[in-house]
Amino acid sequence: MTDFPRKGSPCSCRAYFCWPDSLPPPLPELTITPGLALLLLAVLVQLGYAGYYFLPFARRPAEAPADQPGPDTEPVSVIVCARNEADNLRELLPLLLAQDYAAGFEIVLIDDRSTDETPLLAQQYVQLYPHKFRLVTVRAPPPGLAPKKYALTLGIRAARHARLLFTDADCRPASPQWLRLMQRGFSPQGGDRESAGADLVLGFSPYAARPGLLNQLIRYETLLTGAQYLSFAWRGQPYMGVGRNLAYTRAAFEATKGFASHLKQLSGDDDLFVQAAVKRGLRVAVVADGPAQASSWPAETWAAWWRQKRRHLSAGPAYPLADRLRLGLFLSANMAYYCGLLGLVLSAQNWVTLTLVGIFRTLVILAVYRRLNRRLQAGRPPLVLLPLLDFLYFISYLALGISLFFSRRLQWK
Repeated sequence: MTDFPRKGSPCSCRAYFCWPDSLPPPLPELTITPGLALLLLAVLVQLGYAGYYFLPFARRPAEAPADQPGPDTEPVSVIVCARNEADNLRELLPLLLAQDYAAGFEIVLIDDRSTDETPLLAQQYVQLYPHKFRLVTVRAPPPGLAPKKYALTLGIRAARHARLLFTDADCRPASPQWLRLMQRGFSPQGGDRESAGADLVLGFSPYAARPGLLNQLIRYETLLTGAQYLSFAWRGQPYMGVGRNLAYTRAAFEATKGFASHLKQLSGDDDLFVQAAVKRGLRVAVVADGPAQASSWPAETWAAWWRQKRRHLSAGPAYPLADRLRLGLFLSANMAYYCGLLGLVLSAQNWVTLTLVGIFRTLVILAVYRRLNRRLQAGRPPLVLLPLLDFLYFISYLALGISLFFSRRLQWK
């Protein structure tokens, strides 16, 4: 018979088990508080957007390469609106002239009240390439009208061709096939096959890489914005495009009566126009792979970026209710996640659950975003920065929303 040691006595080597002096402390008991429930709901919403919109879009079939025969037989008018952009135009215009597009194209350059060398540079190009360039000069917009929309309207009226492709002076086509690839979105054989035969083509415009945290944040914000409007359009729910890389037909412009419904609103020459076109039943295609992109130079200071984002977001209240709800739910879920996580961490409750949920959410969401990043070729930020950039992105949007609530004073350049 084996003598079992009493509690607290040394354990005998002949014993089958020992009574420990003390048991380990139990794990904290899970308490489903309203804050934790909100946090879990926010994570579920984020995973829903990632699983329904972002990941399927990132995994969609590759677009047709430039060397594959395609329906690019219609001439195009490339429209560039510029104000005091002489330095940028010196780089952009040669890249536009080098576009490989056999059907022919013209460049409509709009000089919008420039006071630098833009008018002189534009005149030189018109004289050197009279069959390629058309110059539109804006002296002063009528009072009360958005300057850029007025300038674009004049440029569209001056264009000779039925297809219009838009970019900005500070943009750079990713390849000599940019024009050709963007035009394939108009045809049943080109672009996104599920949105074939389109009246509008949405492109992607990443920002160039530069040193510093601001540049990383701008590129991350551009990636998430692109993921939203491109994947939503791919799912049949288009709501915006970006004027740095956007194409539509003259017929689409006339069907929406141009920018008439929002001509007095400073922003919205791209997103509000797309919404007006969708409302009238016009079709939208997505062409977003690398060679079809047009990159742009990012803001160099926090103040410049802040002003730019305020101008872009100011059009939000004019969005249709369904688009506001869809976008608002995505932004609210992410903001609620970070605000709720911060509040629960400070309360020191459910720390095990919070840790597991936070790790799981971060790994899944960032894995999806990295897949999007590879597909859109938006420049890969360091892995260690992704959680920080994600946090800064949604907190900055919260601050921008508060700023616009108290003041909507804006200007275009």
